[in-house]
Amino acid sequence: MVKRESKIMVKYYTREEVAVHNYADDCWVIIFDQVYNITELIRAYRGILSVPLLDAAGGSISHWFNMKTGDVKTYIDPIRNIEVPYTPSGRFIHVPPPDPEDRWEAVPLPWWKDAKYIIGKVTAKTMKIKVTNMQTRSNDVIKVAKEETLQEIQERYFEYNLNASSYTWKVMSPNGQFTNLKLDLTLEQNGIPDESDNFLKLGMDEDFYLPNLLIYYNDDLHDA
Repeated sequence: MVKRESKIMVKYYTREEVAVHNYADDCWVIIFDQVYNITELIRAYRGILSVPLLDAAGGSISHWFNMKTGDVKTYIDPIRNIEVPYTPSGRFIHVPPPDPEDRWEAVPLPWWKDAKYIIGKVTAKTMKIKVTNMQTRSNDVIKVAKEETLQEIQERYFEYNLNASSYTWKVMSPNGQFTNLKLDLTLEQNGIPDESDNFLKLGMDEDFYLPNLLIYYNDDLHDA
């Protein structure tokens, strides 16, 4: 019997979503494309070493790290001619002191390499879509991550309609046919490309090119 590996779902966040987590009791940061929730780390290390992280909370600290190694960047101190950590905003949690003679207990797994703090990824690109409720004839424009599946988009839509999962999601194809969207696929995989850059180059208003998803209440479809 062949054992199938389960697909690990990755949660994607927009930079705006990460930006609001900028407090000591709710602290997120971005390193390259990974989103870290370091709230518990900050709570455990209250003090001067948490200050640079709190100052950067809600934003990216990718420039502190070496993309190839995943470690904190280093440089050669021109005065002492030794390699020391590069910390432009000040030394932070789990970074060794610049003076090798300082007493410091090394950490086996620094927080930036600890998977328990990673909660998802920041989207490479956001896109706006228009959702039309065919029952109420109302429209909502929402911003989504390009990598999200329709199910994740549906979860975002809960903010506008708590019964979003009770609807069938459709789109009108170029030939005028209405096609059911697959919840486990992204918009692009469902045949809905992001053409915003092309239309922006033409100077067109976004209202004319936003992908339009149509939602039909399931009871109405059943009655029909």
